[in-house]
Amino acid sequence: MKAVRVHNYHEDPRIDEVPEPRIDGPWDVIVEIGAAGLCRTDLHVIEGQWDPIQNPSLPYILGHENAGWVKEVGSAVSNVAPGDTVIMHPLVTCGLCLPCRAGQDSHCENSTFPGLNVDGGMAELMKTNARSVVKLDPSLKPVDIAALADAGLTAYHAVRKAIPLLPPGTHAIVIGSGGLGHIGVQSLKALTAAEITVVDKSAEALELASSLGAHNTVNSTDGAGKLLEITDGGAHVVFDFVGENGTESTGITALRNRGSYFSIGYGGAVNVDTIEIISREINVVGNLVGTYLDLVELMTLTAQGQVTLHTQTYDLEDAVRAMHDLDKGQLVGRGILVPNLNK
Repeated sequence: MKAVRVHNYHEDPRIDEVPEPRIDGPWDVIVEIGAAGLCRTDLHVIEGQWDPIQNPSLPYILGHENAGWVKEVGSAVSNVAPGDTVIMHPLVTCGLCLPCRAGQDSHCENSTFPGLNVDGGMAELMKTNARSVVKLDPSLKPVDIAALADAGLTAYHAVRKAIPLLPPGTHAIVIGSGGLGHIGVQSLKALTAAEITVVDKSAEALELASSLGAHNTVNSTDGAGKLLEITDGGAHVVFDFVGENGTESTGITALRNRGSYFSIGYGGAVNVDTIEIISREINVVGNLVGTYLDLVELMTLTAQGQVTLHTQTYDLEDAVRAMHDLDKGQLVGRGILVPNLNK
């Protein structure tokens, strides 16, 4: 089968012919990939940023936002059957450790992370397990929802955590209305009554945010002063879906006292004097992917039409071109790789 594999860091991945995965255990599930999302994390993987954390054996297959159809299952699998449409939670988890027992899939002590430390879904087939597949409403097509497996899940997870902080009359700022941020805007609209202001450097991204229900849009060149003006002294919650190139300091400055900065995008650093944290009583909150239940809830909103992905589709064999487009800022929404799209 065809697969997109990293051979060396700081080099473009290659499209390789590799053996198909096989069922090895009773809980295994093999999925025919209908679509794989392209994420900025994939670029960070190629840059080597994840090597010290995940330490994968090279070469391996990229792709951690995956959806498709069940092809084959192990002897113990009962929650899905061949032919079912599914989306995969990004992590393959054990179900036995204490974090798993508490429903905190992202912190499983025995997990693997397809696309980051084992073979992922930028391929024609992928192996996962029964705990990681969510059976979908038949009306949902993999190409329309694959990127919700990580980008959507991460954005939804952050908004879900912030619900107690955003009752009616509050204000939320969303920094970045790209692949994650435009899902964050829709999640805020679906789950809260907060006023939403979106910041981005792209006019197209701001136009998209407005069409999705953002109350205000601000070009990032206007700075934090404009945000303080619009929010009448600062946001109750800032969701930073970029996390680099200065958005970190903008986000902290745009908070009101006792506000919370939700760090979602990454690559930069949050540098705040401890006296500022104390005197303003502000919070810095990390967000890692989301839980299986978060993904189920997000799929429900998607089936109801409350969350939709804005995408640009590429054939799997055009993965390198798609990555270059993402790196150059030429993608609005999310890039989606589809095996055999041009055939």
